[in-house]
Amino acid sequence: MTGFGLSIFVYQISGSVTQLAMVLLAANLPAIVLAPVAGVWVDRYDRRIVMMVSDTAAGLGAVALLFIAWTGELTFWPMIIVAAFGSAGAAFQEPAYRASIVTLVPKEKLGRANGMIEMGPALGTLIAPAIAGAIILTYGIKIILAIDVVTFLIAVGMLAAVKFPRLMSMNESPAPMRSQITAGLNYLRERRGLLGLLTMAAGLNFFLVFANVLWLPVFLGFANEAQIGFIMTGVGVAMVAGSVVMSAWGGPKRLVGTMIAMMAVGGVLLGLSGVRPSIWWAGGAVFAFMFMIPLVNGISQTLWQRKVDAEIQGRVFSTRRMIASIASPLAFILAGPLADGVFEPLLVNDGPLASTVGRVIGVGVGRGSALLLILAGLGVTVTALIAWSVPAVRNIEVDIPNALVEVA
Repeated sequence: MTGFGLSIFVYQISGSVTQLAMVLLAANLPAIVLAPVAGVWVDRYDRRIVMMVSDTAAGLGAVALLFIAWTGELTFWPMIIVAAFGSAGAAFQEPAYRASIVTLVPKEKLGRANGMIEMGPALGTLIAPAIAGAIILTYGIKIILAIDVVTFLIAVGMLAAVKFPRLMSMNESPAPMRSQITAGLNYLRERRGLLGLLTMAAGLNFFLVFANVLWLPVFLGFANEAQIGFIMTGVGVAMVAGSVVMSAWGGPKRLVGTMIAMMAVGGVLLGLSGVRPSIWWAGGAVFAFMFMIPLVNGISQTLWQRKVDAEIQGRVFSTRRMIASIASPLAFILAGPLADGVFEPLLVNDGPLASTVGRVIGVGVGRGSALLLILAGLGVTVTALIAWSVPAVRNIEVDIPNALVEVA
């Protein structure tokens, strides 16, 4: 609710794709920068405690934003600061969460478990946008922020109620911090297929960032907040459906080939979402694209859990996040200026491309962003096809043996 609500709020008060992209950049960059240190902490300390501390820190950021909104005027810079604060917490929370799964779930059930895990954000996407759209129209952003604070309390309470098995490696004397920080990267260097897969992920994420930034301006060109909430609810339905399929299926026998094929098709769907200014056309393409996301994420996570030793998963998964996201800040920086300064002017009513490309995808507000979205979809498909052409990536499941899990 908060992510959806703040995105609409920022774009409405500024009318700038650039400012929207800057908030999204602040919500991602600290997690990338802090990833190596976060990975060491995740492998060294109780992962449940790491998650509780990071959720508490992010919750305090939400409290600060609520206080500003309630006592004064919520402006651009406080949102930037709080988004960065939450991202710093996520740097520790996500690898701790992901690395804990192999200690809780038998290896043969990882695919199904990851499908169920993908259902968490999917259910949030299903429920949150429609509620957030209605609340913004009726009460404004303050109520959404208040609800956000309550959900952090629930998250920390749930973690306090469970216990995780302790890895044998946590009982050993820790190595120097510097060597631990580089351990994740060294582990990947010795496994060229996984490093190649990460290079593909970095390219994919670069183009997917454009989708994250551009979908809202594209949709606001032909839909209001309530209609966008309806589209996002459809996205949630798609993600839940994909999660259910992954949970019941457990994933394919050939993980890498299936995952890359899905991303190639996903790029086509992403491009199609920008072709026509229609709720049903764009919403249908986004629905199909988002149905595939839990499947791709579940398959990818299963592959990494099977191939990376449990005692180093925190460091490897943090390094994985850093490399996979390393090009994303550049995309956030480029998306706004490209949309506002280059592509939008091309497709105004009398723009240079109005009589050519405009005849196919339309002209007016948001159609330049739609053209950029189409190009981003093409980039996703090309990146996936290039990855499949690399033997080290294509043969990961044969070349790299499965890992073991030792718990105390």
